[in-house]
Amino acid sequence: MPKPKMPPGTADDTEAAFYEALQQADLERLMACWADEDEIVCVHPGGARLVGHAAVRHAFEAIFANGGVMAHPERVRRLETAHCSIHSVIERVAVMGDDGIRIAWVPATNVYVKTAHGWRMVAHHASPGSPDEPVEAARSGPLLH
Repeated sequence: MPKPKMPPGTADDTEAAFYEALQQADLERLMACWADEDEIVCVHPGGARLVGHAAVRHAFEAIFANGGVMAHPERVRRLETAHCSIHSVIERVAVMGDDGIRIAWVPATNVYVKTAHGWRMVAHHASPGSPDEPVEAARSGPLLH
């Protein structure tokens, strides 16, 4: 099945399309957000590094078997160049628990490259979440890691 077409737009447009597809469990639209590169990379919270379209697609198929993921990017920080855009986000994820819906806060990084077909994702890396809203620490001095 051919990929759904996306307008050239901006990296922000691709990010919005990615999260909308994630919420709607729309695998084809979600995969259309990814670049056609063999080396795309995805890391789900606490998971292994997935490399390539087949691995990324398979992981999202498994996730979508339970429905969409109510994740919304917030506190976006961008580092942009002419052909690359790196977004550090805090995902607000609604999770159904035994006592109803709870919110998890998931730090994530999304990397986009500008291709002949517009901005496409080449990496998504999400860390394990927390029920506590994260506090951003100001950098106070040299830090190597």
